[in-house]
Amino acid sequence: MEDATTARLKSLIISSNDALEFKLIRNPHDVNDDKLIFKPEMSHQVFGDSENIFGYRDLRIKLYYSAGCLETYLGMTYSEKADYMSCEGVEADEVLSKISAKLAPKVHSNMDSFIAALKNDESFVPPGTVIHSFSVKDKDKGVRHFEVYKADMSCKGFKEYHERLQTFLLWYIDAASFIDIDDDQWHYFNIFEKYTPTVGSHRYATVGFATVYQYYAYPHHARPRIAQVLVLPPFQGLGIGAQLLSAIYRAYIGRSDVKDITVEDPSISFQRVRDFIDAQHCKTLESFSKSNLLQGFNKNMAIEASIRFKINKKQARRVYEILRLRVTDVSDKQEYQQYRLDIKRRLNVPYQREQKNFKKLQRALKPMEGSTVIDGPAPEQRMQILEKQYRLLEEDYKKVIDRIETSDWL
Repeated sequence: MEDATTARLKSLIISSNDALEFKLIRNPHDVNDDKLIFKPEMSHQVFGDSENIFGYRDLRIKLYYSAGCLETYLGMTYSEKADYMSCEGVEADEVLSKISAKLAPKVHSNMDSFIAALKNDESFVPPGTVIHSFSVKDKDKGVRHFEVYKADMSCKGFKEYHERLQTFLLWYIDAASFIDIDDDQWHYFNIFEKYTPTVGSHRYATVGFATVYQYYAYPHHARPRIAQVLVLPPFQGLGIGAQLLSAIYRAYIGRSDVKDITVEDPSISFQRVRDFIDAQHCKTLESFSKSNLLQGFNKNMAIEASIRFKINKKQARRVYEILRLRVTDVSDKQEYQQYRLDIKRRLNVPYQREQKNFKKLQRALKPMEGSTVIDGPAPEQRMQILEKQYRLLEEDYKKVIDRIETSDWL
C-alpha cells in the first residue's frame, strides 16, 4: 500500500487538458458563462508529454480571448496549492509562465483590464480583402453569416492579430510551429463570423484560419501548399472547413502561373474535407463521367483535374477512386470485384517495388559467405494486410460519398 504522503502527492496531479479552458468573449457577460468553455485537444507542446500539472487541487486555467481582435486574458484559480514542506520538498509546477511564454505580447492578467479591452472589438475590422462570403443555417442559432479574408503582413494591424491567432495551434495541431512572418511567400486566409450584437452595428468574430506557402515550380510556376488549417471548436460541425478550403481554391484556380495546389501532412479529418471539395469539382468534368470512371483511371482525368481545378495527379487518382465507388453497383458481384481489384493493385504498388529491391539485394548478397537476408511477409499475410488497407480506405471513401449525396454544394 502507498503511504499517505504518496497518496497526497498523487491527488495533486491533474491533467492539463482538463484544467485548461478557453472562451471567445463577445461581451462582458460571456466571462461568467461556462457554456462557452471549450477545451484543448492536446497540451503536450506546453506541458510535456505527460500532459500533467502537479501541485494544485480544483485547478482552472483560464485562457480567454475577445472574439474579434483576440485581446487575451490568462489567469488561474485553485482551492489548494502544494506546500513545499508538506510535499517532501516538491514544489508546485509553474503554470502561467509556461503558457505566457507561448503567447503574443500584452496579455491581460487582470480581468477588469481585459473586460475594458473588449471595447476594441467594436471598431475591429478584419485585415485584408474579402474573397468569399456565405451563410449557414444553424439549428440552434438560425442563419449565420461568414466571410473569408485574404491578408498579408502589409495589412494594418495584421501582424499583431496573427501573433495572437496562431497561438491556438499549440492546442489543436500536433507538432505545430509558428511560421516565419518575414517570409513573403506565406499567404493568410482568415475566416470571421459577421454578427449583430443586441446593441450597436455589426461586428466580427474570429472563426479560424489557414496558411498557404507558395513554392516555386519549374520553369516559371508556383505551387501553393496548404500548411495549417484550423476551425476553432465553437464553429466546428457547420461545414466551415469546406467553405474555407473552397475559398483558398478560388484564390489560385484562376491563376495561369499556378501549377497545382498541395497539402502538407493533412490530418484524416482535413483529408476528408479536401476529398469532398475535389470530388464535387471533378464530378462535373467529362473525364470523370460514369462511363469513363468504370473504364479505370487515365491520364485525361489527371490532365483535366489539373487544368480546371489545380488538382495534382496523386489527388486526382484518389478522387477517381471515390467517384468510381460512387457509381459502382456494389450489388453487382463482378462490377464490385473489378473496383476492389483496381484499388488493391494501386495499393500494392509500393509493396511490389519493395519486393523488386529485395530480390536485387538477395542477388547481391548471395555470393557473400555467411550473409543472411530477412524474408518479407508471406503471400497470405500480405493479402490480409492488403485487404485491411482496402477496407479502411473504402470506409473513408463512403463517408465522403455520403456527404456528397446529402450536400447541396455546387
